[in-house]
Amino acid sequence: MADAFATITQRRMTGGFRIDGIDGKNLHLDPGPGALVRSYQFGVNPLKLHGILVSHSHTDHYSDAEVLIEAMTRGMTRKKGLVIGSQSVIKGYQRWGPCISEYHLSRSQVEVMEAGDKRRVGDIQVTATPTRHGDPKNIGFRLEWDGFTLSYTSDTAYFPELHQYHQNADVLIASVIRPGNEKIRGHLCADEFQELLEETSPKLAIMTHLGMKFITDHPREEAEKITRATGVETIAAQDGMVIDLDKFRPQQQTLDEY
Repeated sequence: MADAFATITQRRMTGGFRIDGIDGKNLHLDPGPGALVRSYQFGVNPLKLHGILVSHSHTDHYSDAEVLIEAMTRGMTRKKGLVIGSQSVIKGYQRWGPCISEYHLSRSQVEVMEAGDKRRVGDIQVTATPTRHGDPKNIGFRLEWDGFTLSYTSDTAYFPELHQYHQNADVLIASVIRPGNEKIRGHLCADEFQELLEETSPKLAIMTHLGMKFITDHPREEAEKITRATGVETIAAQDGMVIDLDKFRPQQQTLDEY
């Protein structure tokens, strides 16, 4: 894994991110190591989750899924919430996964998604987007509700059609491992993310899941450079960062980065 050292050293927190207030629901995406502890650290209650989405079977994306399910279901005492995951996460695929036990899945609604699949979660439409990554069943997530779209690439290499699946997003979140043009297999570098923004023109772009080299190589300056080049407001995520998305849509919600 390209950012394994960021994960095992915790130089950068690896708990994924949470979106609160989507149609009255709170969702946690890609809860890697520390998701539960960081939720409490930053004052976000995991007992108030309604859904957990896991893109693929790398530990830095799924390792805290089971403890968050336990929180969501009040210690597995209630039938509550939704778990969405790729085939590798939920059922396993070849040497990938499964990553969540049948016991933990037994207390929530479970949806297995592959690229191109669509699911309705109340008034939210969830679309699984294609990726190019080590786990062949890895997916991104596109969430649409009330005329607003938040799109998340998950871990993926750049490929010519990538922009098609993230067009018209109000907010685009991407895993960007390396700065500049330092390409690495199965992941985006900052220059490739810039190209993706030029093709999609979201209102807000967020680089997350930064690798060790990117952490120490001025991510804020890289984000400012991309903003100047594309005209798209671009942010390099920081630990504990909270973004109020209210200015991008009529109703208020927040995104918390762990």
